[in-house]
Amino acid sequence: MLALADPDLDNGPRTDRSATMRMCAVTREVRPIGELIRFVVSPQGEVIPDLKRKLPGRGLWVSASRQTVAEAVRRNQFSKGFKREIRAAPTLPADTDALLVRSATEALAMAAKAGQVVAGFSKVEGALAQGQAQALIHASDGAADGIRKLDAIVRQKRANLGESQDFPIVNVLTSAELDLALGRSNVIHAALLAGPASKTFLSRCQLLVRYRMADDDKSADAARNSD
Repeated sequence: MLALADPDLDNGPRTDRSATMRMCAVTREVRPIGELIRFVVSPQGEVIPDLKRKLPGRGLWVSASRQTVAEAVRRNQFSKGFKREIRAAPTLPADTDALLVRSATEALAMAAKAGQVVAGFSKVEGALAQGQAQALIHASDGAADGIRKLDAIVRQKRANLGESQDFPIVNVLTSAELDLALGRSNVIHAALLAGPASKTFLSRCQLLVRYRMADDDKSADAARNSD
């Protein structure tokens, strides 16, 4: 029986020595670790998400999907996987979402400190015009008019340059969350400039979007495309 349970944990199936694949404890699908969330047990016996995959102890892997995490709680999958009574809070799906948001806002704050973010409609418009912007950020609760105007600039610029590659447009954070990340008030629009910190932010947004949308769209990305 041990051999059947082990695939749920860190020593589960992998395709190579870099251990880039794991099995979801709920769906039993083997997926890249970037599409899953690792969960560990705290010293207090509580299930906690390990978003950076660095916390000590054995980990149980679940597809990055709010619905799948909820199913893991409902089916008592954590106790089964860890082979002992584990307290998985009913709020774990929402708690995981909140941690993903915090992870994304922390990454955005780091990008801002590195000088890789500009905020405000005029500055974003200028970054787009000068070809400096690598991605757009809109507050999810922002006014549609400003969003449409900036998205139209992106479409026009891509058309003029004949670019076919998608331009990331991130809209998963609220204005309050953007305010917190950037240390200013009433942030509705921002643009990412080139740099490693910007890439980290986009990567974390990708996981957040996947978590929220994977059940509706298996190909969910970190940004909606400006078609």
